[in-house]
Amino acid sequence: MPVAKKAIAISAITALSTATLLPLIAQTTISGAGASFPAPIYQRWFADFAKTKGGGQVNYQSVGSGAGVRQFVAGTVDFGATDEPIKAAEAAKVDRGVVQIPMVGGSIAVAYNKPGCELKLTQKQVVDVFLGNINDWKQLKCAAGPISVAHRSDGSGTTFAFTNSLSTFSPEWKSKVGEGKSVQWPVGIGGKGNEGVSGVLQQTPGSIGYLNQSYVKGVIKAAAIQNKAGKFVKPTAVSGAAGLDNIKLDAMNAGEDPNPAGVMSYPIVTLTWILGYKSGNGEKTKDIQKALNYALSPAAQKLADDLGYVPLEGGILAKAKAAVKQIGN
Repeated sequence: MPVAKKAIAISAITALSTATLLPLIAQTTISGAGASFPAPIYQRWFADFAKTKGGGQVNYQSVGSGAGVRQFVAGTVDFGATDEPIKAAEAAKVDRGVVQIPMVGGSIAVAYNKPGCELKLTQKQVVDVFLGNINDWKQLKCAAGPISVAHRSDGSGTTFAFTNSLSTFSPEWKSKVGEGKSVQWPVGIGGKGNEGVSGVLQQTPGSIGYLNQSYVKGVIKAAAIQNKAGKFVKPTAVSGAAGLDNIKLDAMNAGEDPNPAGVMSYPIVTLTWILGYKSGNGEKTKDIQKALNYALSPAAQKLADDLGYVPLEGGILAKAKAAVKQIGN
């Protein structure tokens, strides 16, 4: 090939490569880490967001609420995620300021792998299983056999919400174990993340644990739990919404009700939050806001029911949208 034509060809290839690469270089990547409870819906939302016009890449790591809050406080991610509202002492360490945004609701199922058993548990029975006071399935009117308890091994907002309810159900639980992202479990084996506990339950006939409703599938079933009104209720979008309707948010958008009133209410429900920075987001500010606004949009929230979550509505949704606007440069 003559030198002149070769030069033109190389120039054309270079221009084409540059044109191809520019959008990739220009596209912002947002990183987040935290709660495993909402991981399935977050990953779906962010995958869908990337396909929308103007959508960017959001990488979300399901590492548990405890690790998510630590990474957020350390400033190593663009946002954190937690199922337990951030503590004042933790928020005080964040010089850039904290924006706490409720994103979706969910029910925590008492989940089990015991074929042929349709489990209905009083609140006392739930506590007694996880205290180890009930250790054989025949005590729960199922075929006899030892009960294997599964719980979280990592710091977890799911654990906080679950143990918070158990502390409300039982003074004995509150005094012996209490509530928190991590507790000293009287019995059982641990799994990392909702994924880990789900794996333990799937592989262990005769096991019982606690999971976000979205992880109840296959051989895993959800027990009907007696609520504050005395009714036995399974975790569903309807019973979860009834429970979440009792939650009132404070100035930091934090709120909980560990044993909600109402005959329709499932008794172990929680919101889950994304933690953003009020300042220091720089050129990523608009992209972070776009991603979170998409997650709070009707198109995204309507996916909640099918994925095992409870969509936000009313005052909680309005406060969430207002909070996104507080994320600044």
